[in-house]
Amino acid sequence: MKKLDYMNRIYDSGALAVVRASTERVVEIAEGIVKGGVDVMEVSYTVDSASDSIKLLRKKFGDKLLVGAGTVLDGETARDAISSGAQFIYSPMFDDDVAKLCNQYQIPYAPGCTSVTEAVNALRAGATFVKIFPYGGIVGPDLIKTMKTPIPYLPLIESGGVNVDNIDDWLEAGTDVVGIGGALSKGSVDDIANSAKQFRNKIDEFRKQN
Repeated sequence: MKKLDYMNRIYDSGALAVVRASTERVVEIAEGIVKGGVDVMEVSYTVDSASDSIKLLRKKFGDKLLVGAGTVLDGETARDAISSGAQFIYSPMFDDDVAKLCNQYQIPYAPGCTSVTEAVNALRAGATFVKIFPYGGIVGPDLIKTMKTPIPYLPLIESGGVNVDNIDDWLEAGTDVVGIGGALSKGSVDDIANSAKQFRNKIDEFRKQN
């Protein structure tokens, strides 16, 4: 049931921090988001220290934080991330080898897709969530609403263009989970905690009303 548990935790959070930083800074960001009520983080493999960061976060935070690997483009990287302790895989693209590994090791996979066809094919291959990339952040919430109309069950993550002022628009359009970069990566631990709390409150308030 590991995959289901992780999937539910991502959905229950409603938000995840998208992080590209050194290991030291990753730990500070993690401290801030957990303090603010967001307990899911993706560490990008665009940074060479990603695997070390994942290992450290898993050791330091335990069950307090769900740690994933981002920008995973191929099976080799996915295997490294999973062996380092990644609890979900996040990517700007879909890759069949990555999907197979995630299914084999029973962890959620959220690939980036640019069309309805790609999104449905990703689901057929076992994707847990679909990230509409890169057009979501460019077009805005209307894109999510358009895709959800014929496929209301499509589990969507929006990563790009989400902030505290417009998060309600994204959620109203049908976004299930939001990925947040700069707003949860800048400033001190307390600054990040404050930002995380604002997102937490917005998501909780929206879900209570819907």
